[in-house]
Amino acid sequence: MQTRITAWLVAGLFAFAATGCELDTIDNPNGPTQESVLEGATQIDLQLLVTGLESVMRNDLGFYYQTASIIGREYYDLRNTDPRYTGELLGAGSGAGVLDPNGFLTTRAYGAAYRVVRTAETLITATENASASLTPEQEAAVLGYAKTIKAYALLLVANRQFDNGIRIDVADPDNLGPFTADAQASYAAIQDIFADASSDFATAGDTPFPFRLSDGFALLRDGTGIIASEDMNLFVNALRARVALYQNDLAAARGFLDDSFLDLDGDLDAGVYHLFGTSGNDITNPLFYVPGQDRYFVQESFVTDAEAGDTRVASYTAPFGDTIVADGLTGITQVVQYASLTDRVPIIRNAELILIYAEANIGTDNAEAERALNIIRTAAGLPEVDIDSDEDALLDEVVRQRRYELFGEAQRWIDLRRLGRLDEIQLDRPGDEVFVQFPTPVSEEAG
Repeated sequence: MQTRITAWLVAGLFAFAATGCELDTIDNPNGPTQESVLEGATQIDLQLLVTGLESVMRNDLGFYYQTASIIGREYYDLRNTDPRYTGELLGAGSGAGVLDPNGFLTTRAYGAAYRVVRTAETLITATENASASLTPEQEAAVLGYAKTIKAYALLLVANRQFDNGIRIDVADPDNLGPFTADAQASYAAIQDIFADASSDFATAGDTPFPFRLSDGFALLRDGTGIIASEDMNLFVNALRARVALYQNDLAAARGFLDDSFLDLDGDLDAGVYHLFGTSGNDITNPLFYVPGQDRYFVQESFVTDAEAGDTRVASYTAPFGDTIVADGLTGITQVVQYASLTDRVPIIRNAELILIYAEANIGTDNAEAERALNIIRTAAGLPEVDIDSDEDALLDEVVRQRRYELFGEAQRWIDLRRLGRLDEIQLDRPGDEVFVQFPTPVSEEAG
């Protein structure tokens, strides 16, 4: 059977031609064909591909965050636009809940991520075959960028598919590679791609990155506004630390953090971001919910379980005004995580790195784990804790702080799953359940 991923991948080939991302417009009056881009890309072609790869990452990104957040009971979608948001996604039906392998809840984010992967593959091929004059260092820098975004997109797929596995090798849409055996095989393969990207950036060294990236990468710029290619490794190693945590390899996580942008004394929000805009071909932040209007509601335990004085509750939520009841679920407190249609959405930020650092030090340097946790607590208006003598209490505190600091960043479901704590998720209706993973799309099954 012709797999649907082939269509998704081919659709990604020219996604770059109609996207924004708050970068300068690049005119390309000659309208490059697929063949010309892949076999003899010019400087303009490569810039379009670099810009497009950053931009296409945002397509359907909100859907990824929303579905993971709903399964993890961070918040609910009570808009009544589709009963599957309050039914199928929450496993409704007295234990008989099943995610449809052919439904949009399964296929939409899957297809979006693989379009990113295919756009990255296009950039890799175009760079290797470019007619543009690139030095070996510049070529390595672009290849490192493409591999980084490819690995990040595959990570989003792996987080949803978990032990169902994912396809890593999709370079040839007509000859797709096999599925990985399970989640750990997926994460290991993703780490290998990140390692290749890191090697490319090391080869590029202090060569300026040869193409423009948006201000979402501003953290990596030097005082002149230029991104040194080797500084992209700070971003790569931050993502590798996240994956190492998913692999339960705490020693590796500590090592990657040492070479990332982790800063225990720095701004918690420093990081690399998706940007949004309202002009031209740009897209707006899909996670901005109009106060008093859009019916996305936190599960009330987020409010009732919070420590007194935790400023993050007021930062991320607000009273809706009316109590909304839909499909047996009650909404009182609205999600207001983002303040406008142009607010940036983090790919990864310093606060997460500090929390990874805290978790990675439990059992080897409990005092350092406690210090990191107290940095997060203090920033949230909470008193420091003194629990370094109790490793279980330290891990509980990591889980608690990740819940509140990373709210709405599609982390809680993954955290509780990797720690064997999915049973800690509060269910608000009899018969609901928490899914461990999404099914493989039916069109991906051999037949």
